[in-house]
Amino acid sequence: MKFKYVRIQGKELAKNTKYAKGIFSMCWQLIQNDVMEEEDADLFREIDSWFAEVLPFPPQCRNQENVVCFFKTENADTMMKMINPAMWLLDKYHHPYYVVYTNYPGEIVYEDEYQVAVKAGEDLIFEDIQPSWSPESGGAEAGAGNA
Repeated sequence: MKFKYVRIQGKELAKNTKYAKGIFSMCWQLIQNDVMEEEDADLFREIDSWFAEVLPFPPQCRNQENVVCFFKTENADTMMKMINPAMWLLDKYHHPYYVVYTNYPGEIVYEDEYQVAVKAGEDLIFEDIQPSWSPESGGAEAGAGNA
């Protein structure tokens, strides 16, 4: 399956978006918390500057609207090549992250050649899912549930 969008994000939620923090936020947090060594912080600042120069800045981000950005996979080769050192920094400082591929990032409110911005925090769905099988229930259903 070919995916349309990719995002590097962490476990923690951003206060403003209620969405998993992106790689830039995670790296800036390491710098602001004095976790990252100065040489590594300088490397990240160079990465951040490159993205600021190359990528258009979505107006929704500039206006601090409740959005998150995904790279378009069709043009992500260069973006991923440039973001790899930032992922290396997260690895170095043992900060967990996920590379998330999707075709359904949410409601797109901005799009350019390299990225989309989608509404964040409004589409969270929490369901109370009850298991149909448990070890205590036993019986034929137990075998079918593990197939």
